[in-house]
Amino acid sequence: MGIRGYDDTARLASLAARLDGPRGLLPALFCLTDPKRTPDLIGLAHALPPAAGLIIRTFGQPAIQDQTPELVAIRQAKGGLCLVSADPELAHSSGADGVHWPERWLTRTHVRASDGLISTSAHSPMALRRAQRLADVVLVSAVFPSNSASAGRPMGPFRLAAHAGRSRKPVYALGGINTRTIKRLKNLGISGAGAVGALTGER
Repeated sequence: MGIRGYDDTARLASLAARLDGPRGLLPALFCLTDPKRTPDLIGLAHALPPAAGLIIRTFGQPAIQDQTPELVAIRQAKGGLCLVSADPELAHSSGADGVHWPERWLTRTHVRASDGLISTSAHSPMALRRAQRLADVVLVSAVFPSNSASAGRPMGPFRLAAHAGRSRKPVYALGGINTRTIKRLKNLGISGAGAVGALTGER
């Protein structure tokens, strides 16, 4: 049993670790924060197993920005990787391991301003090709039906596998990931998964 509200995190990380795509020393599971779906960020940072990475998305909210150094410290004390989304200055000042750039903000200028690991999201083949040049990790969305406002029509695991087969960088599944759907990604060359709603049992 994990911290109340985040009981699925260890199980999800364990299932993600069984995916067989190349990822080197990267975590098999990246957990992305969301002000509505993961409101208790400190609880989440504590609940995640050491093997899981955390991507902090502040959405410009000062309260989350103020919490970021503590979130980074908690995750790193547990041996986990921590990235900050779309804010290289905050990532640097908080000691984060890198920056996550949403697809629309992935540019050479932004990447040059960022320290450490670069992750990004991709929602189309064109975005995936750009990510190959600029990022270290690509979270491809949406794989399964998702409640995310940015999720489009789900591509399914086999189309994702085709993208992964053509990619030079680790490809992670994002969108609709939970302890049930992640099992459909086994043996397809997918490197890992990203999750938001599944962390609180949302389907």
